[in-house]
Amino acid sequence: MKKFLALVILSVALWGCSSTVNTTNMTADEHLNYAMKLFNDGDYMESINEFQALLLQYPGSAVADQAQYYLAESHYKRDEYILAAYEYSRLIKDIPASKLVPQAQFMLAESYYQLSPYYQLDQRYTNKSIEEFQAFIDFFPTDPRVPEAEQKIKELNNKLAEKEFHTAEIYEKMENYDAAIYYYNIVTDTYHDSKFAATAQYNKIRTLIQIKENKTALKEIASFLQRYPSDGNVAAVKKLQESLSKNG
Repeated sequence: MKKFLALVILSVALWGCSSTVNTTNMTADEHLNYAMKLFNDGDYMESINEFQALLLQYPGSAVADQAQYYLAESHYKRDEYILAAYEYSRLIKDIPASKLVPQAQFMLAESYYQLSPYYQLDQRYTNKSIEEFQAFIDFFPTDPRVPEAEQKIKELNNKLAEKEFHTAEIYEKMENYDAAIYYYNIVTDTYHDSKFAATAQYNKIRTLIQIKENKTALKEIASFLQRYPSDGNVAAVKKLQESLSKNG
């Protein structure tokens, strides 16, 4: 009997702590205010439920864009980045005239940015983030967040460059020089602004010399000295140039 009473008391206590607000008779504005209170209080699971309910009940209302945006934000706050990206993209697609579209576009890119993994793993989300940040820059070039978007694109491109650079290094260690040169070329051509580009070109020069492609190596040396006159490998590259020139 004591156990039964304890269970009843616990059930009543839990029921008292749960939401008892009836939103069915609320206007769209009232429902939004209620959902926003939940969001601002950090009750993101409940705010998700209320934003979804509002969108179902008032799909074409004046506050639909806010409900859609903060539905996405609620998922983002819960680290549910794939769901957040989906909801941000719905706002962009379904309510393109909303003043929240620029912010939704930035946060769509930011969601994929959060999903971008360590450079050795599959980089599909890295590429998606770059794509969406670039779309943000292209469509909203005067937005004050453009410099941040540009910086994040640079960071993500460095990650992609690092992946290709280390692939090239692996092939070089395996003495598969053609494959190494192929991947070094990806770094120097596709990610020429990355922090790995100069070292990739230096390694490509050494690899070309290794396989006796001296004429091509000399062309790469000339390109390297023009592109990276202050790089730490300049002295070594000049010595290689001198050695190749002497040997014809």
